[in-house]
Amino acid sequence: MTKRILIVNVNWVGDVLFSTPFIRAVREANPGAYIACLIHPRCREVLEANPRIDELIIYDEEGIHKSLIGKWRLIRQLRSKNFNTAFLLHRSFTKALIAYLAGIGERIGYPTKSRGGILTKAAEEPFEEQHKVEYFLNIARSAGIKAEDISYEFFVRDADRKFIRELLAKDGIGDKDFVAVLCPAGNWAPKRWPREKFARLADELADRYGAKIVLSASGKDLPLVEDIKKVMAAAPVITAGRTDLLGLGALLERADLVVANDTGPMHIAVAVGAKTIALFGPTSPRITGPYGKGSYVVISGNTACEVPCYNIACADNTCMAAIRVEDVLKEAEGMLARR
Repeated sequence: MTKRILIVNVNWVGDVLFSTPFIRAVREANPGAYIACLIHPRCREVLEANPRIDELIIYDEEGIHKSLIGKWRLIRQLRSKNFNTAFLLHRSFTKALIAYLAGIGERIGYPTKSRGGILTKAAEEPFEEQHKVEYFLNIARSAGIKAEDISYEFFVRDADRKFIRELLAKDGIGDKDFVAVLCPAGNWAPKRWPREKFARLADELADRYGAKIVLSASGKDLPLVEDIKKVMAAAPVITAGRTDLLGLGALLERADLVVANDTGPMHIAVAVGAKTIALFGPTSPRITGPYGKGSYVVISGNTACEVPCYNIACADNTCMAAIRVEDVLKEAEGMLARR
């Protein structure tokens, strides 16, 4: 009988990317298995083109699955699929309970949130904080799965490459142009490098390398990139709100250089092999920084505060402001010299 595996994933784009080495390890250990992933709707596109997964099952816990009735419908859906094993990457009690009520016989994860009693195998919690890639891989290792490749993955489709090529062409960027993609957003303000520094960096890259500058962000961050554009001398291309996540992956794959805050797009850039400069302030590169193979460098400006710092109300943002444009240009020069 074909083994049927459910991976209960986490809720943020970057963290789901960190789970891809785990997914690869489970697939390699179970080449003939049917593998599904329970995923938050905002993260669906991270795994949509991943060939290691047979099915994505959406768990919309803020929407249709918020109520008890909604959760019960999800449980019935999972029960109908006859999963044998559930790997619980998410730490919540509720998700472990859903796997239990769905009749999944083997339930493996960390015994967090007092859920040890509803797991059939509890992975040992690490004594020290470690990178999230390793944190997830430890669950696989606890189940006897070898997990040696620690690089995360994001799969880009030819249709998305074609879409980006045509989108850039409409704005005057050809296949042979040098493209620098800047990602100035972040899910909370203290993680963002000051917009005036992004503007100055963009102009320096345009002057020194003849770079075509692309400002990339989600639609809700369009005002941010518009503000950056206003103080630039060069004329950037703005893709905010013009691509989905798979299109973003194709854009970052096309880039000759990516500069980004600690965000999901930064990790997508690393996953697709782009030359990436990651800017860190309040968060810890040791826990959520780029990981595995790739061409990337981390610049951290935090020298005064404890890291990670979760003071999202921080007003002075000194750790990000401490990163100089010259620091970024120096790293870019070194990376581009190796082209």
